[in-house]
Amino acid sequence: MQSQSSRSLSTLVFVLAFPGAALAESIPGDVLLDMRLRSETVAQDGFARNAEALTLSTRLSYQTPSWKGVRTLIEGSNTVALVEDYNSTANGKMGRPIVTDPGNTELNRAQISWTGNTGEMVLGRQRLILGNSRFVGNSGFRQNEQTVDAAKGVLQPTGRLSFTYAYLSGIHRVFGDGNPQGRWKSDSHLLQADLKTEAGQLTAYRYLMAFANARAQSNATSGVRFAGAWPVRGDIAMTYAAEYAHQTDYRFSPTRFALDYLDLGAGLKATNAWASLNLERLDGDGRRGFATPLATLHAFQGWADVFLATPAGGLRDIYVQAGATIPVGPKRHPLRLAAEAHDFADRDGARRYGRELDLLASWPINRTLTLEVKGATFAGERPGFADRTKVWLSLEYKS
Repeated sequence: MQSQSSRSLSTLVFVLAFPGAALAESIPGDVLLDMRLRSETVAQDGFARNAEALTLSTRLSYQTPSWKGVRTLIEGSNTVALVEDYNSTANGKMGRPIVTDPGNTELNRAQISWTGNTGEMVLGRQRLILGNSRFVGNSGFRQNEQTVDAAKGVLQPTGRLSFTYAYLSGIHRVFGDGNPQGRWKSDSHLLQADLKTEAGQLTAYRYLMAFANARAQSNATSGVRFAGAWPVRGDIAMTYAAEYAHQTDYRFSPTRFALDYLDLGAGLKATNAWASLNLERLDGDGRRGFATPLATLHAFQGWADVFLATPAGGLRDIYVQAGATIPVGPKRHPLRLAAEAHDFADRDGARRYGRELDLLASWPINRTLTLEVKGATFAGERPGFADRTKVWLSLEYKS
C-alpha cells in the first residue's frame, strides 16, 4: 500500500507531466491547482543537529462562473512532510530547529463573493491581504497559508478612492490544526482607506484586533502610509515610502502599552533592476514590543525569521535591497535575482542584535513551473540571538 507521502509525490509528478489531464476543461467555472515541493535546511547555534525538511503543499480550488457578479469558491489544502527531521511546532521534535511547515489537511477557503462596478463583498473563509501585508497578510511563503473567517466589504466610489472594512471571527494560522495556536478566536475590526494620486498611494488604517485565546496579541493600531515613484530620466524612477503607526492595548490585552512604528525607504528602479535603502523601527517599552500578529512576517526583517516577534527593547532594522531580472534560455524567461543586507539593533541603536544577508534566484521554467533557490544567514551580536543559516530549494506548479 502506498504511503501518503508516496501518493502525494506521485500526484505531483503526474500533474507536472500531464497538466491537461488533471484539470477537466469541461467543468464550468475555474478549477485551479497549486503545488509546491520544497526543501529547507536550517543550521542554528544551540542545536546539535540541523533541521532537514522536504515538504509538499497542494491546494485545489473550484470557483463557480459569475452570475450577476456572484461567485462561490471552495479550496482544500494539504501539506505532507516527505522528510520530517525538523521541529514543525506540532511534531514534538524539539531537538532540531523550527521549520513552520507542519503536516496538515484543512479547508483553506470557502467563500461567496459579489463584485460590482463600485466595490465587492466577500463572506466566509478567505485569503486577506491589506496593503503591503505588513499588518494583515496570508503568510504565503509558508506551505500552509494563513486564512481568516471574515466578512469583507470594499467600496470604490471612484477609480482612485476605496474604503475597506473587514470583520474577522477566526484566524487559521500557518501552524495548522495540530498546534494549540493554530487557530485564534477573533473579534477584530479592520478599516482602511486608499487614495491613489499622481505621486503615489496614500493609505490610512485603523486595525482593532482582539483574540480571546491569544490575549497578549490584542491591540489597536492606527497609521498612515504613503508610497510611490516619480520619473527621473528615461525608464529610471525614484521610489519612496513613509509610514507611521501608533499601537495601544485593546480589549483582551492583559497589559497597558503605547508603542510607535516607523518605516522609511528611498531608491531607484528601472525596467529590469531596482535598489533601495530602508529604515524600519518598531518600539519596545522593556516589557513588550510592537506587535504585528496577522502580518506576512517572513517578508520583513530578514528571511532568517529571527524577529518574528519584536524584542521588548524594540527593533531598528536598517537594510539595503536590490534586484534585477535577466532573460534566460531559448524563450527568454526572466530570471529574477534579489538580495538584502540587514543591520539589526534595539529601537535607539544602542544595542546591536546582529546582521543578516539574504539572496534569492527565481526562474519561471514555463507558464506553470517556477524553480527557486533562496538563502539567509544571520550573525548574532548578543546572547539570545543565535547565529543561523537557512537554505531553500523549491519547485512550484500553478495551473
